[in-house]
Amino acid sequence: MLKRFKIFIYPDGDPNTYYQTPRKITGKYASEGYFFQNLRESKFVTKNPNKAHLFFIPISCHKMRGKVPYYLTSNWNKMQGISYEKMADIVQEYVEGLIVKYPYWNRTLGADHFFVTCHDVGARATNKVANLVKNSIRVVCSPSYNGDFIPHKDIAMPQVLQPFALPRGGNDVRNRTILGFWAGHRNSKIRVVLAKLWEEDDVLAISNNRISRATGELVYQKQFYRSKFCICPGGSQVNSARIVDSIHYGCVPVILSDHYDLPFNDVLDWKRFALLLRERDVGDLKLFFFSFFLFSSRVLIASLFRQVQDRFEWHTPPRPYDAFHMVVYELWLRHFTVQYKK
Repeated sequence: MLKRFKIFIYPDGDPNTYYQTPRKITGKYASEGYFFQNLRESKFVTKNPNKAHLFFIPISCHKMRGKVPYYLTSNWNKMQGISYEKMADIVQEYVEGLIVKYPYWNRTLGADHFFVTCHDVGARATNKVANLVKNSIRVVCSPSYNGDFIPHKDIAMPQVLQPFALPRGGNDVRNRTILGFWAGHRNSKIRVVLAKLWEEDDVLAISNNRISRATGELVYQKQFYRSKFCICPGGSQVNSARIVDSIHYGCVPVILSDHYDLPFNDVLDWKRFALLLRERDVGDLKLFFFSFFLFSSRVLIASLFRQVQDRFEWHTPPRPYDAFHMVVYELWLRHFTVQYKK
């Protein structure tokens, strides 16, 4: 892959709006920005589309959630919001323009094309281009099975909240005093049940509200340090930064969700460093927690964390085996399935 894989980035689109320019590389949607920037500066990019294995459509759907720049409005003194309907129109016009201008889309009806979006706004913004959703590879941060994500085609990208507030953890499992931790909004059925069953428990730290910054500096992050298990229940967006936070801070992630495709599932064996539960298991959390440590040594757990933590970090420039290279490897695997029309 490192020697052969080539990606062509469409050069079209005003870089001052939603094209070419990456999202910011901080915050919980930083993965989108890191990928844009890292790909553009990588050796995987080719300027010769005839040598490309895949074609990148460089549109930042999440960037549309902000405001339209003043020079795109009729009133230069105001900023104008943008509706989901308008987002879909913008994406449709842009993609259809690429289809008309270049011959590459029609060879596979978009199957060798991909785009990146780290927010569910991408699903709304792309819904007017049927083949973009049906055929193209979607690299997304919210791959819950809601009828849109296609596991054998699309790619689950980790949602990473960078920069991390505190250093890595993982070598101190024995000293962690909290058995299980979760704090967040009750915006799904499983979260409501989780809070109802366990918020009064004396060994699980379960809170049905996010921890306020007023409580103290980095209280939320420090809870990851103090906990053996960090519960990641399905919510409005299943793949939250909580999963990667758990891995970074050395807290065993507990995926409490049905029908969910984990980041890098084609490459990593999640069962070796995480606890994968169905939503019906919520009433038996402590039983699963104690069983996990009964059959997994603390030394092995620490070793596994050291092996996977690099895979969930973004760097600029990228480093070997980091999140960028993991996403590119997933793309590399998928390009083998593309068949050109004859």
